[in-house]
Amino acid sequence: MKKEKLGELSSTAICGNDISSSVLYVSALAIGFAGQYAWITLLIVAVVLYLFRKIYGEVVGALPLNGGAYNALLNTTSKSTASLAATLTILSYMATAVISANEAMHYLHHLIPSLQVILATVVLLSLFAALAIMGITESAKVAVGIFIFHLVSLTILGTAILIYLMKNGFSQFFENWNIPIEGSITMAIFFGFAASMLGISGFESSANFVEEQKPGVFPKTLRNMWIVVSVINPLMAFLALSLVPIEEIKLQYSTTLLSHMGEVSSGYWLSLIISVDAVLVLSGAVLTSFVGVSGLLERITLDRILPQYFLKKTKRGSSYRIIITFLLLSISVLLITKGQVGVLAGVYTISFLSVMLLFGFGNILLKVKRAKLPRPETAPWLGVIVAIVAVLVALLGNIFMEPENPDDPSNTSVFLEYFIPTILFITIMLNRVAILRGILNVLRYIFSYIQDRFRQTTWKINVVINRINEQNFVYFAKRDNLAVLNKVMLYIKQNEHTRNLKVVHVTETSKVDEKDFIAKFKNAVEIIDEEYPEIGVESLVVEGVFGPDLIRDLSEKWKIPINFMFIASPGDHFPYKVEELGGVRLII
Repeated sequence: MKKEKLGELSSTAICGNDISSSVLYVSALAIGFAGQYAWITLLIVAVVLYLFRKIYGEVVGALPLNGGAYNALLNTTSKSTASLAATLTILSYMATAVISANEAMHYLHHLIPSLQVILATVVLLSLFAALAIMGITESAKVAVGIFIFHLVSLTILGTAILIYLMKNGFSQFFENWNIPIEGSITMAIFFGFAASMLGISGFESSANFVEEQKPGVFPKTLRNMWIVVSVINPLMAFLALSLVPIEEIKLQYSTTLLSHMGEVSSGYWLSLIISVDAVLVLSGAVLTSFVGVSGLLERITLDRILPQYFLKKTKRGSSYRIIITFLLLSISVLLITKGQVGVLAGVYTISFLSVMLLFGFGNILLKVKRAKLPRPETAPWLGVIVAIVAVLVALLGNIFMEPENPDDPSNTSVFLEYFIPTILFITIMLNRVAILRGILNVLRYIFSYIQDRFRQTTWKINVVINRINEQNFVYFAKRDNLAVLNKVMLYIKQNEHTRNLKVVHVTETSKVDEKDFIAKFKNAVEIIDEEYPEIGVESLVVEGVFGPDLIRDLSEKWKIPINFMFIASPGDHFPYKVEELGGVRLII
């Protein structure tokens, strides 16, 4: 059954709930650091996000496959480098899910005081995990409803405040504007900008489920998210400064600023609507995490970084084992922190900004190493460099930012507590053959005198190693270029576990008589086979027209997954887009 693709509204809603929910906390956060200049820092963030629209548009337009920054780096660098981006993205999603779910239940607790927050958070996480397992189409329907309600609620709030200000004037804004700021204005804007960058968390999510979107939808999701953030976040910060004294915002309303603004401008009824909206849109951010992490983990599992166990799917096509594992991880983090998920802020902040930074570098590598790869748009060099510098500034600001409570750990220390175990696990998976061989050698050395007893263990480990290395890979060669074939072999030795490679040249039926070329091609492959005795290299000439149909047919015939088939970067005249080839990887 053909999988239904998502349209513009559904795709925007899934990732938009995450990024637009930032308005609930980013205004107060920016005011806490930048005071009366908060709305300016949020406008600067909007400019940076505009630059990243082009960066994401170029990278994902050229490589429209799930995985976001991981996919960009996988096709331009090595698997180990790409795995760093995957680790950071997973940590970002984990922190987003736990923090958003817990904050949503705190808002609900204000409405229902008897609510048990931690238990309710577990229930909410489980509910959206179940929704994600039902399939992305069902998830999108819920996301759209939440997204529309959120935008309508903010529109009502903004309109009510403007009417209130037209009657009562902007005296409070001018009072706030004239308050002497602690330290220098430059440092206030610097730390305010660093804090305000959290207002665009979620922008990377659309790239992690791009394969589920209809053609042409992805750049529209970037545009829509940019418009929402650029309008709502600076406007709400400006309106907050026009209604509430800065000191009150810092001391009393850091977590409930928008609902308080509703109460000041129109009374309890609007405050209630904003509180309900907060519960819903923060819950929508939880759904974004499940959808995004599902697309990412499925991709890295297909690339054999995680065990193939996780690829099992439901009839609706959702990877339920991935979703359940992520749910259990999120619940465990919630219980370990005892509901004090503010300690995850360091993980959330540094992970998200690091992913944005890596995406910028991925764009540069794509320009340099995959210059011939067709792309619908191109980010200018100056824009890419400015965007990378801006994110680097925000990242450094958050690293050096002092916690509000001196007893709380720093962002960096909390981040490292979660990052180190995760990257160690990924590193072990990437090097599992070498580790297994090392274990095997140790077992042979220590237990040589009781070899018979451990013979079965040795045999089992060898079976695992052989099963991993028996996987066949395919490289489609257009020419008999020894230098290119040597680069292919070097890439496979460094990044894949295999002893078998098929080098395939596809020729049209009308060109079967190219005997001289075919002889040279086979001779080149024989030379490569002799140079790399640890890998069996086989040359094959296939009659047909190179394209998606041929790739799919060969994949089924040889029982080789398409993501284990490689090609060099296609030129401008290549008749197919990369995504039409079903997941073939670019390695040259």
